[in-house]
Amino acid sequence: MKILILGSGGREHALAWKISQSPLVDEVYSAPGNPGMDKIGPCFDLDVTDLMAVQELALQIMPDLIIIGPEAPLAAGASDALRARGFDVFGPSQQAAQLETSKGFAKDLMQKYGVPTAEYGRFDDLTEALEFLETMNAPYVIKADGLAAGKGVVIAETLEEAENTVEEFMTGKFGEASSEIVIEEFLKGEEASIFVMTDGEGAIYLPVAQDHKRVGDGDVGPNTGGMGAYAPAPVVDARTLELVQATIVEPMLSGMAEDEMPYQGVLYVGIMVTEAGPKVVEFNARFGDPECQVLMAGLPGDIVPALLVCATGGLVSAHADLCEMMGLSDFKPSAVVVMAANGYPGTAEKGTVIKGVEIANALDGVTVFQAGTDVNDQGELVAAGGRVLGVTAVGDDLRTAISKAYDGVAAIEWTGGFYRKDIGHRVLK
Repeated sequence: MKILILGSGGREHALAWKISQSPLVDEVYSAPGNPGMDKIGPCFDLDVTDLMAVQELALQIMPDLIIIGPEAPLAAGASDALRARGFDVFGPSQQAAQLETSKGFAKDLMQKYGVPTAEYGRFDDLTEALEFLETMNAPYVIKADGLAAGKGVVIAETLEEAENTVEEFMTGKFGEASSEIVIEEFLKGEEASIFVMTDGEGAIYLPVAQDHKRVGDGDVGPNTGGMGAYAPAPVVDARTLELVQATIVEPMLSGMAEDEMPYQGVLYVGIMVTEAGPKVVEFNARFGDPECQVLMAGLPGDIVPALLVCATGGLVSAHADLCEMMGLSDFKPSAVVVMAANGYPGTAEKGTVIKGVEIANALDGVTVFQAGTDVNDQGELVAAGGRVLGVTAVGDDLRTAISKAYDGVAAIEWTGGFYRKDIGHRVLK
């Protein structure tokens, strides 16, 4: 098989790395890719939201499967355009991807299908939004309706802070993405990331992961796209996972199929484990980043057959075989520490030189996935984004995996970056 991956982050590097190990795959192409992905297979420099350019590349390569990594091309309708050309695509339709691209759309569907989530209100009028806040209790959860690169959620501790946030959002902080907002009740509990691979009917549940959204040690500071993750996360026990399946995933998949927008690809279910059971915090229409890195590192088997079946159908009958091929029952505990550029999640410092990636990669159980990287005129690896490296490791248990990931971090010389030193602190306690 020839496989084309759209995207350039750590998630896509992890997918390319995993897919390239499959005996079914001859070539992995990436667009636009990054310097790490370039070592796996050819990269093509294009804008993945430019549907004509994406279709032209696909027609040039003629891949057997196209995997859409990030949310932006899904929002632009890349999966629909490629399917219309006859390609098999792993990734939901533009309509189904609204579960991520519109917080309000997702909340309305959950309400329709009876899926447990926080009480909420949707607003495109500032006065009405401010009036709704008066009816809520602190803390207040304010979300931009559209895509805001993982930064469109604020938990305000006071009414004044909530009012200021609502005003900032609705007067253009994230442009069109925050012209409409969702205000939610605050859910108390512990968050977890559930990933479900689906063809719209069947479902494969990957090991539960937990990521660290806040920028600083001890979960302080602003939200980021994710500073680290680990799997499996013991916060979700067997009973909780059964409830997720019965009250969240099955109603969503069957409801969307009945409403003629079947969901194909991977569904990320961000849940809060509350005293009243699991409730949905948010959906994403793709693998999480950095959770994808730990899932790909920890799976010992071949993920390609499952990706293909999710794109083409027949998952219900093939479920047991696909789980066995992936090695789901032999998943190795895994952890990732994200190294970010100074200034992130604000304006990240770019162009600083990174050394030692190959030394880290040579350590037992360690793989460094690249995200915001580039190569300068001297051929040196440099920072080119906010989250730059995902230093990932597997071990016999989570404590060992986390320790090995930090050994990998220690091998990297980069004065222009920083990282959290407490990834996995909840599970280590």
